Amino acid sequence: MNDINLYKKEIAYFMRRLYKQGLTTTSGGNISVRISADEILISPSQTDKGRMKASEIIRMKTDGTFNNKLFKPSMECGFHIAIYKSRSDVQAIVHAHPVLATSFAVSHKPINCDLMGESRAILGKPVFASYALMGSRTLANNVALAFENSNVVLMENHGIITAGNSLLEAFDRMEVLENTARINILAGLLGGAKPINEANLKAIDDLLFSK
Repeated sequence: MNDINLYKKEIAYFMRRLYKQGLTTTSGGNISVRISADEILISPSQTDKGRMKASEIIRMKTDGTFNNKLFKPSMECGFHIAIYKSRSDVQAIVHAHPVLATSFAVSHKPINCDLMGESRAILGKPVFASYALMGSRTLANNVALAFENSNVVLMENHGIITAGNSLLEAFDRMEVLENTARINILAGLLGGAKPINEANLKAIDDLLFSK
């Protein structure tokens, strides 16, 4: 039970941090953590993201059932569950609406993550999930399919989802993606970025994955 309470505190903390850093709005975004093969903890809907408390975090089964009379889980719990079912390695998920990264999502334009070693190492190659109505089963299916090929997904005309082996890793990917989107835009204003060449990208990959 102590571990569950700790996870709840971490989810509430990172949700407040998302809000304070301008990565989401009062009503937007959600966070979840896997706690067993068939259970997750997830942030609630219709609460103030900037003041979220551990007591608001909901424990629910991966079949969608939960027992909480005070709060309801995020309406996007469907795609969280779908990702966990399709990716056994994923332990935490962050969904938010960072302005610059989401601008690429609504423009259906990729974010170039090959401009810096950090973005290449932390983000890899983000992919797109096709648009579907928020909270729908179709959206959950689209998102799960996209996560087969990446840990970072741009949801067309919606927002961003990042996943990781820990909540810190998933949050880090969200934060680095927003910074990378900003760099893409500013570099464009300066006349265009100069991506790292293929040989040096391979050296980064070898450094990360050769162990």
